[in-house]
Amino acid sequence: MKKILFTGGGSAGHVSVNVALIPEFKKNGYEISYIGSKTGIENEMIGKISEVKYFKISSGKLRRYFSWENFIDPFKVLKGILDSLLILKKEKPNFVFSKGGFVSVPVCVAAKLLRIPVVLHESDLTPGLANKINIKFCNHIFTTFEDTQKFLPKGKASLIGAIVRDDIYTGDRQRAYELTGFNEDRPVLLVMGGSLGSKILNDYIWNNIDQLTEKYQIVHLVGKGLINNNIDKEGYKQFEFLSKELFDVLKITDFVISRAGANSIYEFLALELPPILVPLGTNQSRGDQIENARFFEKNGFAKVVVEEDFATLPISQIDEFYNNLEDYKHSMQVYKNEKRVINDVNDFYNKILDKVGGEI
Repeated sequence: MKKILFTGGGSAGHVSVNVALIPEFKKNGYEISYIGSKTGIENEMIGKISEVKYFKISSGKLRRYFSWENFIDPFKVLKGILDSLLILKKEKPNFVFSKGGFVSVPVCVAAKLLRIPVVLHESDLTPGLANKINIKFCNHIFTTFEDTQKFLPKGKASLIGAIVRDDIYTGDRQRAYELTGFNEDRPVLLVMGGSLGSKILNDYIWNNIDQLTEKYQIVHLVGKGLINNNIDKEGYKQFEFLSKELFDVLKITDFVISRAGANSIYEFLALELPPILVPLGTNQSRGDQIENARFFEKNGFAKVVVEEDFATLPISQIDEFYNNLEDYKHSMQVYKNEKRVINDVNDFYNKILDKVGGEI
């Protein structure tokens, strides 16, 4: 029996490519297992997929700031390595596919110790801290951005482009209108703050709800537990999170206000949905979303507003962005045709097997 073990977690971005790939491997006869954290979003996302064995391990968080937990987490990582060794010995996968996130580090270390091939995927323009560590233990790393190659060992990395879920093309407009109660009379703005939500995006929408709904119908993904019951406005619909229903909503969306996680923004590119991007600042991240967002802005796909300026962003700038949507869409079309950076899951599946069967 052919076996593959996936890992990755901490955010939806570190899980979504795995979610896209798993059905492809299932279709081709692979037995699938997954190592994730005990409480991360991967536990919820992978738990919905049938015939996937999910294993929970201890994992420390890789922090760039002082915390007393920094003294405890190395022991959690060591336990995570021991946990991973036991799981890998039991499951005996042919290889490991890692999407990154701190939970993946013990898995990649354990796989290296057991001489199990490891393939990585890096979505962001520059490698995240977990993947910087994992590179030492992997056989090959695929990248979304061409420029990422500059930060990786020569001969160990290759460009795959963005891997978008096939499902993003399968939405139904009628279902979206039934879900939201919207109509075709006014444009639809989708607001996404990431899997955990975004206070700065949420507050901006709520503080300007009257003015915004004069012109736009708004689908607002606020994050888990963040529904604002004080807001009840025609043309405004809020959800904690959307799974399959998101594909329907994307069919009626005209433009987006969003964070700048690589997986999400490349799905916007695939669907030619121009975004206003509000990347996480360096006080909350390593700055990867800022790099992603600036790349999109430089190529004419998006408008970038830094966090410090977003709270006071005039509605007139949103209107101006909306009035220029066709220019942004044209830039997206040209770039996709020239660079061919959007890849389907089947192509990625074959490229992974090529690395496993060829170079490894």
